[in-house]
Amino acid sequence: MTARQLVMLSWSGGKDAAWALHALRQDAGIEVVALFSTLTEDYGRASMQGVRQAVLQAQAEAAGLPLVCSWIPQACDNAVYLQRTAQTLGEARERWPHLATVAFGDLLLADIRSWREQQYAQMGWACLFPLFGQNTAALARQMIDQGLRAQLCCVDTQQLDASFAGEEFNHRLLERLPGQVDACGEHGEFHTCVSAGPMFDKALTLVRGETVLRDGRYAYTDFMPG
Repeated sequence: MTARQLVMLSWSGGKDAAWALHALRQDAGIEVVALFSTLTEDYGRASMQGVRQAVLQAQAEAAGLPLVCSWIPQACDNAVYLQRTAQTLGEARERWPHLATVAFGDLLLADIRSWREQQYAQMGWACLFPLFGQNTAALARQMIDQGLRAQLCCVDTQQLDASFAGEEFNHRLLERLPGQVDACGEHGEFHTCVSAGPMFDKALTLVRGETVLRDGRYAYTDFMPG
């Protein structure tokens, strides 16, 4: 019997990572052993997306997987980011000796994919992109139709109006998005926080908090475990 490929999935708490988990679990040759999140020190939130650690932990529990956290400082350059990542990956390999692959929910951006492949190869890891190249408009509707529930937790107000922050990711929202905005927010227009879907064994109850504008640009809506 051929051993399954062990994979750790990069996890921001959003819909693309969640759907990547769902896709990976359809492959009998792959076993996802953990979720891997990068969090900012002092804030205790996923870097960029702003999802709370408590929510990430609740998502991991609903997915039946451990959450592996890599902590970075608030002002973090690329060298420090990679150093912290390498340290956390090394610790993960001690726990799962045959683990050598990290998966990502990236969809379209070839430059980001190439950067990940190059940097992770230097650390002795392979990368996997189970959703890459898919039609994002069709994928967004597939996610919704198959039971994924998510809310917009971060909106780049230079690309999308701040009023979208906190809204549910559903068909109505897709219909209201301006034409230049990708249906999955793949160009950074928005990020999401997932509360339910086929990758979870139970739905999460999340309480919506306040929306704040940071850096004069990003509208963050807070979500907390209910």
